[in-house]
Amino acid sequence: MNTNFIYTISKPTNQKRDKHPAIFIMHGMGSNENDLPGIVQELKDDYLIFSLRGPISQPPGYAFFTIERIGLPHQEPFERVLQEIQDFIEEAKREFAIDEKGIYLLGFSQGAILSQSLANIMGNRLAGIVALSGYLPEIVETMNHQPMTGLRVFIAHGEQDHIIPFSWSEKSKQHFEGKGAEVTYHTYTGGHFITQEVVNHIMNYFK
Repeated sequence: MNTNFIYTISKPTNQKRDKHPAIFIMHGMGSNENDLPGIVQELKDDYLIFSLRGPISQPPGYAFFTIERIGLPHQEPFERVLQEIQDFIEEAKREFAIDEKGIYLLGFSQGAILSQSLANIMGNRLAGIVALSGYLPEIVETMNHQPMTGLRVFIAHGEQDHIIPFSWSEKSKQHFEGKGAEVTYHTYTGGHFITQEVVNHIMNYFK
């Protein structure tokens, strides 16, 4: 693929379909492209699964964008990576037999921020997003929003998250419901991490 992203790809083993749905995964700050694909391993027979590495070095791993503070990304690198991810998706559609009605985003922390932001920008070009422990930045409100009626939005957040406030997930829920998206919202006892309970809920979302 013609892209500057480093990424992993898992191709579906079920070849009965001409085209397959696809999941595009984005990790959290300081992590990498190998962190999250395991949570959707059960889907590897039927889905193309792409996992992107953030382009910015952030030891011990990488980041997709930099921030002024929690809740406020630096606008220029943030907008740039949003466009680069959209370009990556378009390149993947040209390269692989992807069902355009089955494109999903999945992200944790920074990846969830990107997923929620791209849902606003791409709208019904996506089938859905899975946003884990993230939020929707205020700067996205100034961007051109697309219709989201029927978009399947899964949001999960730990009630004891001390990095990204739990209350911000409630604001995201209200935002997407107000735009007509179909929102699945899960809260759980825990902090800024992914529990097995959440993984089970994600599998139910994709079934």
